[in-house]
Amino acid sequence: MPMQDLDTRTAGIPNKSLEFAGDYHLPYVHLINHVGEGKDPSTHGEDISALIIEFNLYESIFNSSVTGSMVIVDTQNLIAKLPIQGTERVSFKISTKLENDFDDTVINCTESNGTAMHVYAVTDKKQNESDNVLSYTIHFASREFVRNLRTKVSESFNGRMDQMVNKIFSDPEYLDSQKTLHYQQTRNQDKIVIPNLTPFDAIGLMCRRSLPEIYRSKGAGYLFYETTKGFHFRSWESLCVDKNGTPRHAEQQFRYVQANIDQRVGRHPDGHDMDRITETYKNVRDYKFTNNFHDVAINTQLGTYGHRVITHNIYNKSYKTDDYHYHNSWNSTNHLEDFPSIVESPVDYDVKEGTPYQKGVSDYPESRVSLQSTSQYTHGEPTGNFGTPIEDDGILEGARNAQINKVHQGTKLEMTVNGQSRLQAGDLIDFDLQSVENRETSGGRLDPQYSGRYIITDIRHRIANDMFLQVLTCVKDSSKSGFGYSGNKSFTEISGGTGKHNARSKDINDKDDSPVIETQTPKTGWHPGV
Repeated sequence: MPMQDLDTRTAGIPNKSLEFAGDYHLPYVHLINHVGEGKDPSTHGEDISALIIEFNLYESIFNSSVTGSMVIVDTQNLIAKLPIQGTERVSFKISTKLENDFDDTVINCTESNGTAMHVYAVTDKKQNESDNVLSYTIHFASREFVRNLRTKVSESFNGRMDQMVNKIFSDPEYLDSQKTLHYQQTRNQDKIVIPNLTPFDAIGLMCRRSLPEIYRSKGAGYLFYETTKGFHFRSWESLCVDKNGTPRHAEQQFRYVQANIDQRVGRHPDGHDMDRITETYKNVRDYKFTNNFHDVAINTQLGTYGHRVITHNIYNKSYKTDDYHYHNSWNSTNHLEDFPSIVESPVDYDVKEGTPYQKGVSDYPESRVSLQSTSQYTHGEPTGNFGTPIEDDGILEGARNAQINKVHQGTKLEMTVNGQSRLQAGDLIDFDLQSVENRETSGGRLDPQYSGRYIITDIRHRIANDMFLQVLTCVKDSSKSGFGYSGNKSFTEISGGTGKHNARSKDINDKDDSPVIETQTPKTGWHPGV
């Protein structure tokens, strides 16, 4: 099982001609039956590329496996003759002919490479009797997807978290993967007993306890996911910066400009004109923001801004309270951009204890209160849940929870672009979104909040109608330009000089004590038995 450090590159492959943005090379799609044959026993698989009307691949930094589907229009009754029943394999290779291609820029899911996909379901079978055509959808996933369902981990581990994950990843009794694991070393180590969990669940437990080895970082929590280029065990911070805390370069620049803007061919840093078709890869066909900004109500409730973690020590029967503060902890972790996603201005009349200043969104730790148990000497060491001093458990859990929320509840962008086989989930991109102001007024200025750096969290690779497109879901956890500074204004000043009014209460029965002049009118209406 090959293991590769995050910054390692592979050797280049020859340049290829490019016809148009969205062009691709998919020479075959071999469907291999349960005995390693195609319809003809003398062949190793059946090329079904001519039968496919839509081909999809899905990858995400939140999913442990790559999955996919093919919509088939079958005039040969292949489903019966092969036959197709759920244990087949799919072998294919997709490339886009960009200059400066590398081996790791190709989607290589071939049998010879040991990375063929495994069929696990056939759905939506429908027969059109008039045309004598059968249509159905074949669903497939990576080998590790099915290995995870078939095996369990029952073992004790000791050492760094990344070493434990490497063991589960390569062990013939567990995932037994033949792919590359791109891993980030952890700064903590521990002893962990895995009690009969699936490999992905066992690795998920380790992800929650892992601490990234990044300069001056106090972050917590890792991701484990598969892309078309291999597996990744790393932190969100490592997608934004390298181990020295230096911001990573964008893998691709995308742009969406108004139609009347002149989209000229640019120039490469070495002075030559850049290829027009290659430049077209930067264009965004369509985009929408599925989450325009951090939802303040949801993030307050989830503890993104303020979070009180009560840690109960089972060993010595004590408890400790730690308060997570979003703004005070900002410089303890690394982000995509330089500014927090929300300001620190006062949001109510409450005064911070021991100061004349009023509270911002991060000054309410009781927005979320959670209780967790911990104990030292569980495995003979005086450490807590993260393999570090037990006193750190509360603040590390607060930081881990906030990091998850900043990603899931952050600014989320979905855009459709021309397909590039080199892009994968976890890549950093730049998105240039022009301001909505008039062209002459703005001078081509970019949107100060929604342009900038994003991480690709999900990719749908879609081939249909002789076009390779990608639907990218991209997230940012911070703000490009910030939102300004309130200058220590009080909440009263911010609210236009309106001071705090005392609450009033009123008894709804007060009026019942006032004398009422009754007029003798016969009562009418419904009566029992009427």
